[in-house]
Amino acid sequence: MSSPSATDRLIVALDMPTVEEAQRLIVTLGDTVTFYKVGLELLFAGGLDLARALKRDGKHVFLDMKLLDIGNTVERAVANASELGVDFLTVHGHDLKTMRAAVSGRGASKLKLLAVTVLTNLSADDLKQQGVSASPAELVVRRAVLARESGFDGVIASGQEAARIREAVGPGFLIVTPGIRLTGSSTDDQERITTPGTAISTGADYIVVGRPITQADDPRLAAETFVNHIADALPPSGALN
Repeated sequence: MSSPSATDRLIVALDMPTVEEAQRLIVTLGDTVTFYKVGLELLFAGGLDLARALKRDGKHVFLDMKLLDIGNTVERAVANASELGVDFLTVHGHDLKTMRAAVSGRGASKLKLLAVTVLTNLSADDLKQQGVSASPAELVVRRAVLARESGFDGVIASGQEAARIREAVGPGFLIVTPGIRLTGSSTDDQERITTPGTAISTGADYIVVGRPITQADDPRLAAETFVNHIADALPPSGALN
């Protein structure tokens, strides 16, 4: 995955209640999609077994666990996750202690650790309610810098912050962007959204798309549309930032 194609840069979020529903979607999408996110909803319904099956079938897997606990617990959890052979794993990027524990737990595995900066459904008002005076963009960049210092491979962040993150951390640090919508489509419960082309052209390496594909009348066609938008936004070489 050192130089992913436009297809490989699309991560489809399997945010659904049962493995059976996820499996039907995976069959429908076929070779149009090579990368899947397995999140909390599905993890409690057999999602780990599905993640293993996807890896056996040659797919890339993003395990979206959003770990947040004391260092010792996070370290052991990451160590166990690394044995699954998945590609990406998320940890909340709140502090260096937690992230450094995650790096220690990963050991010599190829697992890439991604720090969750600020969830894309949160606005500045939401942060104020939490006692945070910084804007979402300021907090995202601050946490991205911490993540890089801790030895993480990248961050989860809105495409609205991708350019500022890239400027702050430089090349070779992954930016994975959820909250992706096509122009004119429903924003659902997302606050800080961008189009796939904007996210990629301003510094994102991967985009995560859920409902616009999983709930589409034709999921395969929807996935192909997102891949085309990614391809159009890539530089001629298709190289990572």
